[in-house]
Amino acid sequence: MHILGIDIGGSGIKGAPVDTKTGQLLADRHRIVTPKPATPKAVAKTIKKLVGHFEWKGKIGCGFPAVIQDDIVRTASNIDKKWIGENAAQLFSKTSHCPVTVINDADAAGLAENTFGAGKNCKGVVLIITVGTGLGSALFINGTLVPNTEFGHLFLKGKIAEHYTSDAVRKNENLSWEKWAKRFNIYLNHMETILWPDRIIIGGGASKKRHKFFDGINIKADLVEATLLNNAGIIGAALAAE
Repeated sequence: MHILGIDIGGSGIKGAPVDTKTGQLLADRHRIVTPKPATPKAVAKTIKKLVGHFEWKGKIGCGFPAVIQDDIVRTASNIDKKWIGENAAQLFSKTSHCPVTVINDADAAGLAENTFGAGKNCKGVVLIITVGTGLGSALFINGTLVPNTEFGHLFLKGKIAEHYTSDAVRKNENLSWEKWAKRFNIYLNHMETILWPDRIIIGGGASKKRHKFFDGINIKADLVEATLLNNAGIIGAALAAE
């Protein structure tokens, strides 16, 4: 099935048609800068532009940076507070004139990795952590997604975890990769005590830098980097719509 996958991020909204049988993009990704402020109306208009770019008429899947329950946005940690209580799927469907499915963005990336990437054919508990502006998470048990885990918002060292060890924190505090890896190792060990995952997959921008910090991680789980990189959110959003 061919579905338009859209990944809504803090700096950009990007998308491409996806073949959900193979996970391949059917056209080059198109990216539009996320509007400021990123209100529901402004984001909906941007999605309409993206849909127009591809002259799309079919199903759409959107990865969205918030907890999503029955299409309703429940949290707004890194987005405009006006989103809380908004039916995102209904809003985007009305604006684009296409059927739209909305899923948490980390869950979308996790679906892609679990289907076509580093989590494919993995049994047991698989935890995916996306490291970027914040810490996103996706949890799979024998291939089944446990949605909206938000493990980046656990408390660690007296702070919300993503305020202690996200990639944005590394940059803002000018931490060396070695010092940051020590923090991230504490976080991953904490996750192990809670979940005992068989495999942990690191996604997000940091996944491209494994050579700079993987040696500083000491955990029991099999630790691997995500393989789909910047396309994971788009592919996973399309899979959710399927």
